[in-house]
Amino acid sequence: MPGTFVLGEPVDLPLQGELRYGFELARLVTDRGFLTPSRHANAPPVLLIPGFMAGDPSLALLRNWVQRRGSDTEVSGIWLNVDCSERAVRGIETRLRQLAERSQRRVVLIGQSRGGELARVVAVRNPDLVSTVVMLGSPVLAPLKVGRAVMAAVRSVARLGDLGMPGVFSSECAVGDCCAAYRDQLRAAVPGDVDAVAVYSRTDGIVSWHACLDPGALHVEVGSSHSGMSANREVYAVLAGILDSEAQRWSG
Repeated sequence: MPGTFVLGEPVDLPLQGELRYGFELARLVTDRGFLTPSRHANAPPVLLIPGFMAGDPSLALLRNWVQRRGSDTEVSGIWLNVDCSERAVRGIETRLRQLAERSQRRVVLIGQSRGGELARVVAVRNPDLVSTVVMLGSPVLAPLKVGRAVMAAVRSVARLGDLGMPGVFSSECAVGDCCAAYRDQLRAAVPGDVDAVAVYSRTDGIVSWHACLDPGALHVEVGSSHSGMSANREVYAVLAGILDSEAQRWSG
């Protein structure tokens, strides 16, 4: 449906709260629990998925911390998260299968923002390979409930896709057949043997926090900016608890 661009209207959000990122990062990198995390012999394998218009390097800090805890980690292979959702999921599934085979265990998926949406669909499609899916500030209930600046970026990317630029989503992805299965699975229930955790912030300046409240997930509220979800001390405490539980489950 070229020319229609992306459907949806932006929402008013406290964008000024995103200025906290530097403070959040400073608090994290001086936190003893972050600097010297407990290492677990049974730490679960983890696959990390970045947010909209971000790539795997944006989660380098989180990946390093997870590795220091003892987890085998894998990245999504995404350098700029603007691709068609269906194509993006297929690439992530390849990485998931490789990690699960290498570790001989089910994997923890951690996705930030749009990465959490992708992670959720991957979990729905591959419950035999995923033990837990963690969504950090991910508007899974309404992916376009975002602030005005983000909506402008989404529409700009869709215009490029409509013009035929490769590796970029188009308007068709929002309403057409190419991503119909993806949209259905984003709304589908998370399989019963997969744990789901939705981490959200009421002061998120990028996406509506209401849209993050996946009914099939455990809801955990944190005091974080949206961009700071991967650099916030409270978020890391939540992730530590999840990963510790996974390690204990594996050890029996």
